Amino acid sequence: MPDPARRMLSFDIERPQPWRFQFRTAGIAIRDGHVLACREDDDPYLLLPGGRVELGERSDEALLREIAEETGFEAALGPLAYSVENIFERDGIVFHELSRYYRVALTEAFPFVPEAVALTRPDEGHVLRFSWIPIEPAFLARANLLPAWLQMRLASLPDTPEHLILDDRGLARD
Repeated sequence: MPDPARRMLSFDIERPQPWRFQFRTAGIAIRDGHVLACREDDDPYLLLPGGRVELGERSDEALLREIAEETGFEAALGPLAYSVENIFERDGIVFHELSRYYRVALTEAFPFVPEAVALTRPDEGHVLRFSWIPIEPAFLARANLLPAWLQMRLASLPDTPEHLILDDRGLARD
């Protein structure tokens, strides 16, 4: 059960269509040409591991906290790869999301099972399934890795942080 004293930087606004603002941080963990991705419950999409930033928390600290909470493993923080403002639609909600994507290194003890579920963990009433998926745009698209812009960018991460402003409402998939 979530701690009521914690304040995630996420809130909903009812307009003609529901909107949600959130500040999210995610980790890009790469091993042998595969990236670690997570499926929550039976969602039809994968996300990079991470979560929402809490009020008063830095995005880099939030990422390390989220990875430890979700996987049970510690991670070492690498450089920021992307700072993103994205507007997209999912499950009937329009999201306005600010996000930070950092490179991360997981310990060698973290299970590496290519193209299969490597780790299953409970998290706040949900089941998280972590998989290592090949960093190939066509495979990432078939696996439905979201956000969609990542599918073309994971194969060649930038040497310095990139700032992206996107409106992916037309790209949203069920």
